[in-house]
Amino acid sequence: MKDNQTIITKPDDQTTKSFAFDKSYWSANKEDDNYASQRVLYNDLGEELLNHAFEGYNTCIFAYGQTGSGKSYSMMGYGEDKGIIPLTCNELFNRINANNEPNLKINVQVSYMEIYCERVRDLLNPKAKGNMKVREHPSMGPYVEDLSKLMVTSFADIEALMDAGNKSRTVAATNMNETSSRSHAVFTLILTQVRSDAETKMSTEKVSKISLVDLAGSERADSTGATGTRLKEGANINKSLTTLGKVISALAEQSTKRGKKKDEFVPYRDSILTWLLKDSLGGNSKTAMIAAISPADYDE
Repeated sequence: MKDNQTIITKPDDQTTKSFAFDKSYWSANKEDDNYASQRVLYNDLGEELLNHAFEGYNTCIFAYGQTGSGKSYSMMGYGEDKGIIPLTCNELFNRINANNEPNLKINVQVSYMEIYCERVRDLLNPKAKGNMKVREHPSMGPYVEDLSKLMVTSFADIEALMDAGNKSRTVAATNMNETSSRSHAVFTLILTQVRSDAETKMSTEKVSKISLVDLAGSERADSTGATGTRLKEGANINKSLTTLGKVISALAEQSTKRGKKKDEFVPYRDSILTWLLKDSLGGNSKTAMIAAISPADYDE
């Protein structure tokens, strides 16, 4: 890792390839001088997107990469090393508690769902049926019918809900990862800011959505040793990740052709994941992607 470059060397013939990103972080060994902690990642990504959310933008962070490369660690963390999701939630309530404007009220609701084999499941209500319907509202965009949205008033509330939801996630062992996430998890914060005017006795409402996404890992069946159910899960995971790639490519193409008559078709509906992230990927949104890799990825 060097500045905004990631350099990969193939061990067999020592050929190197360089890839440029907005930022590159080395996190394989805490003893290394250039080690980037979870807090560094949050300061560079989470803080900026939280600022945008308070300004009224929809924001989204998602982690993408091969199975076992550290996506869940980056998003959720492990033990004392809190990931982007808990750090963002903690900072959100620090800002709300620091608010001293008497005419401004801020409410937060959370939802937590997983997309498993193209089916949506409510992680905050394990008793809910496993195949919830996805609908599209003409002005509010895609949503999951009957998905739990719980009001929270502190970070402790969110932490308890996250712990409960994580226990319900679908994980399984493969040859490459003992606790491989077999589903995409989407943790959503709905931030509502209500500002009242004492003179006019009217109020204005600003609503923004923060989507924090832990994607299931891309994988090859021959590397993971997947058969039967695991193989079917892997096929569905790869299908939605392929669609995500197509959507991002189409949006990039659209931005370069801005002003021209013909718009690039964006295949949001080709997978449940991209359909539900439609608001976060296009339109009034700010999105960051974490590409997770590990030194063991050379075989992929």
